[in-house]
Amino acid sequence: MLTSSRNQFKGIVKSIKKGAVNDEIIIKLAGGTELAAIITSTSTDNLKLAVGTEAIALVKATWVILATDLNGIKLSARNTLKGTVSAVKTGAVNSEISVKLEGGEELVAVVTCESEKKLALAEGKAVTAIIKASHIIVGVAE
Repeated sequence: MLTSSRNQFKGIVKSIKKGAVNDEIIIKLAGGTELAAIITSTSTDNLKLAVGTEAIALVKATWVILATDLNGIKLSARNTLKGTVSAVKTGAVNSEISVKLEGGEELVAVVTCESEKKLALAEGKAVTAIIKASHIIVGVAE
């Protein structure tokens, strides 16, 4: 699949929690990482999602928030993924940060250069990637 989304994760639907308007879809990636996505019930039906279905989770790099020290703070964002910075590419305004997740998957985040400096993002630094469940787009192969 070709899209402009930097983050494309293949996995298997682990669970579906049906709602009146939206459904919660849990996708388990090959390395064990789980992503929670919130999509409309209509989308769940149109994609023919069911437990065991192969699915692709798309996450734009600009939708990923990075944190270096949450100090025990709990967040409302469903996806808090621990990892280590594997590469930093500093631009004029934004920086591209590659993160190797604990499950082995590679995730890319785009943050401001100011945030890169403030968080002292460098190769080998432990980070947490934060992604709202509503920012995950779910797709399936036809």
